Amino acid sequence: MKQYKQFVLFSTYRGIVASILVFLCFGVTQAKDGPFSRPHPAYWRFWLCVSVVYELFLIFILFQTVQDGRQFMKYIDPHLGVPLPERDYGGNCLIYDPGNETDPFHNIWDKLDGFVPAHFFGWYLKTLMIRDWWMCMIISVMFEFLEYSLEHQLPNFSECWWDHWIMDVILCNGLGIYCGMKTLSWLSLKTYKWQGLWNIPTYKGKMKRIVFQFTPYSWVKFEWKPASSLRRWLAVCGIIFVFLLAELNTFYLKFVLWMPPEHYLVLLRLVFFVNVGGVAMREIYDFMDDPKFHKKLGQQAWLVAAITATEFLIVVKYDPYTLTLSLPFYITQCWILGIILVLTWTAWRFFIRDITLRYKEIRRQKQEHKYEKDKCLSNGDGHSSMLEEQNGNKLKERKL
Repeated sequence: MKQYKQFVLFSTYRGIVASILVFLCFGVTQAKDGPFSRPHPAYWRFWLCVSVVYELFLIFILFQTVQDGRQFMKYIDPHLGVPLPERDYGGNCLIYDPGNETDPFHNIWDKLDGFVPAHFFGWYLKTLMIRDWWMCMIISVMFEFLEYSLEHQLPNFSECWWDHWIMDVILCNGLGIYCGMKTLSWLSLKTYKWQGLWNIPTYKGKMKRIVFQFTPYSWVKFEWKPASSLRRWLAVCGIIFVFLLAELNTFYLKFVLWMPPEHYLVLLRLVFFVNVGGVAMREIYDFMDDPKFHKKLGQQAWLVAAITATEFLIVVKYDPYTLTLSLPFYITQCWILGIILVLTWTAWRFFIRDITLRYKEIRRQKQEHKYEKDKCLSNGDGHSSMLEEQNGNKLKERKL
């Protein structure tokens, strides 16, 4: 009986995997092309189909009970489905610990783990996706504020101040953003003149052409211009919100589904978002920049938004207690103040300022019109001579 159950389980597993592979093969050959054509359109069609499979997997997990959903992860990895051990992430925050005579800088060395290069490469790739320095910096700083605000919910958000601002924002994130912007600058200056591989005479030229196959076919500079109109401002705010929500989902999903931070599924999810996020950002920018040509939002952008929302729903269902732990009072005050400032600036920039500028323009036009009229009367031009003739005729009539 036990062998029969194992056989049924193995057959079910093979059937699911085979069904997914057939769908991926169909999508790679028949799905609609996206905005990217390098290294090959089939590569991006593959990730579009992976997005559909991942979204269906999330829907399946969402409709399971909490216990069944966590135990289902054992079918992917037998080591999952076990509660995570509690860890102290904050601890001693002294940069120089005089109590440890052998290694007083042990707190710094303890933080220099595999997540440091992951932070750097992560923000390097995010910069290539967003293509804007100030948006990257805002998202980086905002996420640190979110970690401060939510450290009472997730223990791994509790970090030392220098870990937040020096190691994360300045060193890892900042250096990754800087290198990403330098790469974007090089890509914008590069000459995009393609030649067939077999038309290149030298082997060095052929190898160079093969390497450049993994660079963009042409270059589009992202100019978000969030303050140019209310529509673009709301769109940029929405992009930042979804970006931050996707970042938070990374940590909350690990917590509610009992996945260790170093598990390969966490890394696979990040690789997935790097590939689909770049396409989604390009589709969003095209839709914002030229809505007459791009009349609707791209398919990959819709899928990324649906995946982010579904992940958040899983977190809400699987652990509503942790998610509804009330914020500390001073944290609530800070967020209320920040929201009020953003709303005030929005109202001033797109409503009050426009009304004020329109009123000043009308007033300026009236003053110019009045000035021109007075100038005509004082300079003795055609209009003033006619007035003088009329006044002379009136005087003659009075004399008569």
